[in-house]
Amino acid sequence: MDMEIPGVKRLAAAVVRDERGRVLLVRRSARERFLPRVWGVPCGKLEAGELPADGALRELKEETGLLGEVVRKVGESSFVSDYRGHEIKNFQDNFLVRPLTRSVHLPEPDQAYAWLAPSELTLVDIDAYNLDVVRQALRACGTEQETRAVRLGHADRSGRTNPALRLR
Repeated sequence: MDMEIPGVKRLAAAVVRDERGRVLLVRRSARERFLPRVWGVPCGKLEAGELPADGALRELKEETGLLGEVVRKVGESSFVSDYRGHEIKNFQDNFLVRPLTRSVHLPEPDQAYAWLAPSELTLVDIDAYNLDVVRQALRACGTEQETRAVRLGHADRSGRTNPALRLR
C-alpha cells in the first residue's frame, strides 16, 4: 500500500556548543539517502504533535546519545527536497543547545564526530546549509568575530589539515 506523500515537512536542528565555544558536528553514514558522509548538526523531522525544541533534543539524543538543554531558538531555515518524484518543502527551527552529558555514541560505525572551534568548521565536508545553521547560532551568541572566522574559513578550502582537529 502506498503511503500518502506529504508536501511539507517540519524539522528541528540542535547546534550544540560546549563551554569552550566548540560546535559539535556529526558525519552522516554512507548509507544515508540524503547527504551521505556530509558533516552537519544533529537534525531531523518532528514527530506528530512534537514541539520543535523537544524535537531538537530528541534528535540530539538519537543521533549522538547526548542529553542537552535548549538555550534558545536561533533561527529558521528551509529547503526543497525530492522524495520519489514529489517535491517536499522542509521548514526547520534551529536551536542553540548546551550539552548536559559528554559521551557521544553514534548509531552507525562509519559515522564520525568532532568538536570544532568556529574557525575549524570548514576543515570538514560541511555543506552550505548546515554551515548557515551554525552561523545563525554564532550570531545569536553575539560572537561576530567567530562568525567572521567561519566565513573566512569557508573561503579558504585549500585542503590543509589542522593538527588540533580530532575526528572520532
